[in-house]
Amino acid sequence: MEESIKKYIDLFEHIAKNPKEAILNHKKETGKGAIGVLAEYAPEELIDAAGYLPVGIWGGEKEISKARTVFPPFACSIIQAITEMELDGTYDNLEAVLIPVLCDTLKCYSQKWSGKAQPIVFTHPQNRILEVANKFLVEEYKIIREKLEKLLNVKITDEAINNSIEIYNKNREIMREFSDIAVKYPHIIDPVVRHNVIKSRWFISKKWHTEYVKQFIDEIKKLKVIPWKGKKVILTGIMAEPQKLLEIFKDEKFAIVADDLAQESRQFRVDVPAGTDPLYRLAKWWQDLYGCSLATDTNKIRGKVLIDLYKKYKADAVITCMMKFCDPEEFDYPVFYAELNKENIKNTIIEIDLESTSFEQIKTRIQSFNEII
Repeated sequence: MEESIKKYIDLFEHIAKNPKEAILNHKKETGKGAIGVLAEYAPEELIDAAGYLPVGIWGGEKEISKARTVFPPFACSIIQAITEMELDGTYDNLEAVLIPVLCDTLKCYSQKWSGKAQPIVFTHPQNRILEVANKFLVEEYKIIREKLEKLLNVKITDEAINNSIEIYNKNREIMREFSDIAVKYPHIIDPVVRHNVIKSRWFISKKWHTEYVKQFIDEIKKLKVIPWKGKKVILTGIMAEPQKLLEIFKDEKFAIVADDLAQESRQFRVDVPAGTDPLYRLAKWWQDLYGCSLATDTNKIRGKVLIDLYKKYKADAVITCMMKFCDPEEFDYPVFYAELNKENIKNTIIEIDLESTSFEQIKTRIQSFNEII
């Protein structure tokens, strides 16, 4: 591997694995701290407009003990992991944390939060097709802005928010380009590398992340496109972690040619639309979001999204990464599973458990699936 390529691969891996360092670097550069953004969707642009660093909170590979005193063992794996890390003081270096109310577990989560970071709770309207839903969400975002201004002692202007929206849209654009480039160079951008490039955007300013990804793409384009002899798969779900899972995909020579993951491509699937009122623009982004189990869609188009991705990228299969004990995902699965089967698209399901330390069962399942496809 060329040194210029390896430099960026190492950079994205380092950022993805060292969010605390990224926060410290931001403080040194700007004099301002960081605000946590709990999974899955939140108006990060409001934080960026205040000059603070939005940091994604998605839990991690963690043995659960303290969280058992807060949630029953059948609470979803990602919330269990987040709670364990919160009780360990992992998030105490944050000024505040935005908590969206997207599922039954999150509805009461602010009452469980006991860390130093101040919780700021807000609600996404689930009847998203109505114009009144946009107006409701604008009011929610106004409350967030007011709370951030008071807590951080800053003024968050409409101009600053609009500027942040443009920065974020540029990042969304470059990430869509990166996703398409990754399809052409799976021998370089393997499942682990692809994940690190996308995950790292949660821990540094989008301005710098955009620049790094752009430089990485420029270096990648210099390489010769080599035909891929392995399988091409599409992932769908909340997230595809821990890294050991991605290493199994890599070992089986699976190229992830596209994903429908909440932690990854759903974040940059669509841009914040144009307009003058920044809060309304951000509200419209929620209305335009599609294919997610946590964004109510009576038309249930997730199956169509996966089928279209399958055809577009000439994939061999779809793999569902089912977050353990995630009710919205479990409710969605039978619908798109039937649609995939109707189209004769090979697919399988694996369970994502952030507490898991053994991956032999998943490895065996993936190896068997590889032989089938």
